[in-house]
Amino acid sequence: MQSLHLFFKAQSPYRLINFILISSSVCIICLLVSLLLVHTYNPLHTYSSFQAVYAPTTLEHIVFGIASNKDSWPKRKEYVKLWWKPRLMRGCVFLESKLSDPDSYNDNRTLPPVCISEDTSRFRYTYRGGLRSAIRVARVVSETVALNHSDVRWYVFGDDDTVFIPENLLKTLSKYDHGLWYYIGTNSEIHIQNKIFSFEMAFGGAGFAISYPLAKVLAKAFDSCIERYPHLYGSDSRVHSCLTELGVGLTREPGFHQFDVRGNIFGLLVSHPVTPLVSLHHIDHMEPIFPNETSIKALQHLFKAVNVDSQRILQQTVCYDRWFSWTISVSWGYAVQVFGNHVFLPDVLPVEETFRQWKEGNSLAGVYTFNTRRLHPEPCRRPAIFYLDSVYPDSNGVNSIYKKSYVNCSQDMASPRKLEVIRVFSHKLDLNTTQLQAPRRHCCDVLPSSAGEVMEIAIRECEEEELIYMHP
Repeated sequence: MQSLHLFFKAQSPYRLINFILISSSVCIICLLVSLLLVHTYNPLHTYSSFQAVYAPTTLEHIVFGIASNKDSWPKRKEYVKLWWKPRLMRGCVFLESKLSDPDSYNDNRTLPPVCISEDTSRFRYTYRGGLRSAIRVARVVSETVALNHSDVRWYVFGDDDTVFIPENLLKTLSKYDHGLWYYIGTNSEIHIQNKIFSFEMAFGGAGFAISYPLAKVLAKAFDSCIERYPHLYGSDSRVHSCLTELGVGLTREPGFHQFDVRGNIFGLLVSHPVTPLVSLHHIDHMEPIFPNETSIKALQHLFKAVNVDSQRILQQTVCYDRWFSWTISVSWGYAVQVFGNHVFLPDVLPVEETFRQWKEGNSLAGVYTFNTRRLHPEPCRRPAIFYLDSVYPDSNGVNSIYKKSYVNCSQDMASPRKLEVIRVFSHKLDLNTTQLQAPRRHCCDVLPSSAGEVMEIAIRECEEEELIYMHP
């Protein structure tokens, strides 16, 4: 310590200042180098910068691969037009060959570009009675990755009759770290379909998402995987098998919907899970979701509500009218049901079997993966239904109007069938990460109405200890 003191004493003031400056500069350089090394070797930055990992995910970060064929695309492109946003989305529709009519290719401003699939004749397909096009469709995964888009976080795959809700897809994926290996989707609604094809498989028609780092590895190994599975039926089975070999399991998201049912899916729509609606599938096998409309017109009508408040679409809220002992179930943006009696909440929530089985004859064909309740055989004993008529935002929130679907039934003053219109007031839903990870159903109140033919309902968040039941 004494020698150091003598050293400083022997130096001139200028030499002392130079010494301090040089020492400080060396320290700063060492600090910067150490920070650079920590940033370089941090495993969080294996494929993107620190800032990009934590920046919000947008639609520009998603690349879509849509499987179609030259026979179905001219018709089913109308489904894709419903949800495709050309300026915000990237991806391709894959066909097996060029269309004979060039005008059928694009409305360039409303549809994704068309890509022609590579030749798959070198791969074996041995499933008796199946379609070897399953190989081509499976390779949509690797061929989409091979497009080499920049700044990708997720690859999303679906069929030409898969209708996505883009904002809800984005919101759902935002729960997950896109830097990790994720395979996200859903099963079939039918027990036997899952038993045959696997409960751990994302059904392709519902759509599924694969995170960027997993997709890059999968694409490199995909063709060798396909060669080992010539005996499988479908494309999604091949994707699932390859991901299984990589050690990756399915992350289930109930907002994706395969809809392996036929006919009237009203019961499924009005009992949607408490999670954002992400996709609808098998539109051609369903009746139009609104009465007196074509399938495409009915979906366009639903998208009027989607475009106003996508996260609230189909969210079921139940409240009670104590005066008449009515039970009211609001499936926002679609329909309101009014039961003419008091029904406990757990008895309202099961899915009403308005639909038909996907396949007839098998005893397990009517065994579903969710709770159901029988449709009452007498229409006049069923709840009164009010379908969405219009929806519009204003300075106080969002107003949606629902009008009665007429059934020729006798009624009295206590019957909900005397109602003609139901008005629902709400605020636009914007779920944060906590609400997405731990969802809770909203509450609603029946408001004093100005006329006997009109009911007004307000939707709100439930209080912390609030229960949903018929108050005395």
